[in-house]
Amino acid sequence: MDPLDFIISLAREAGALLAQRLDGPRDIAYKHRGDLVTDADRASERLIVERIREHFPTAAILGEEGGAYAGAGDERFIVDPLDGTTNYAHRYPMFCVSIGYERAGVLEAGAIFAPVLGPAGELYAARRGGTATLNGEPITVSEIGTVGDALVCTGFVPSRYERNASNFATLSNTAQAVRRDGSAALDIAFVAGGRFEGFWEWDLKPWDMAAGAVIVEAAGGRVSGIDGAPFDVAVGSILATNGATHDEMLGLLV
Repeated sequence: MDPLDFIISLAREAGALLAQRLDGPRDIAYKHRGDLVTDADRASERLIVERIREHFPTAAILGEEGGAYAGAGDERFIVDPLDGTTNYAHRYPMFCVSIGYERAGVLEAGAIFAPVLGPAGELYAARRGGTATLNGEPITVSEIGTVGDALVCTGFVPSRYERNASNFATLSNTAQAVRRDGSAALDIAFVAGGRFEGFWEWDLKPWDMAAGAVIVEAAGGRVSGIDGAPFDVAVGSILATNGATHDEMLGLLV
């Protein structure tokens, strides 16, 4: 089975589960302030893990809600079963399923599905070196060349705002506007689709970034650490841009 086709189908299936549960009662627990987990997160991850183990039995799995399996081969799935849990808990539609596929330490494919955006949801997908798509149609990053003309986005949990405060202020004073939508994976996908010219965030986990990084690069954008180092899912920071604004944003971020 082709890994990209598999994760596209799987993201849609998990996203449908989230959409079905959206208006129902919520069982909410707190990992810590600003970081929730719900029954929907757990149900989505159970579904995803079951499907992966059925179709890719030797693959490793890294999942946000504890669905981690070492595997016996060189394949790994990096899974966020519900990115934007706080949004979901409040029925704010900025949430998604994000699944990255890695082979021999290289990110090869990504799929991000926002099930309640638009009439049929929004499914962003790409394989490394291929074409990025939104609902099957090719997408590319925007052509805006300066931060002054750019719409950019960031994220942070409340307890870590101070780390990002100076960057938030600087970009608010420089860019056309700054947004904070509460779903890193979906925000990165929006860079690929040309809605944002850039997204940066500290203190992320691999499942927040893996799929989106593949999609942005396939769409013609650029991804690095906030310090300009080569992108690494294990490092925990990301700057994803349309490419044209990347160096300028690096110079503005500290």
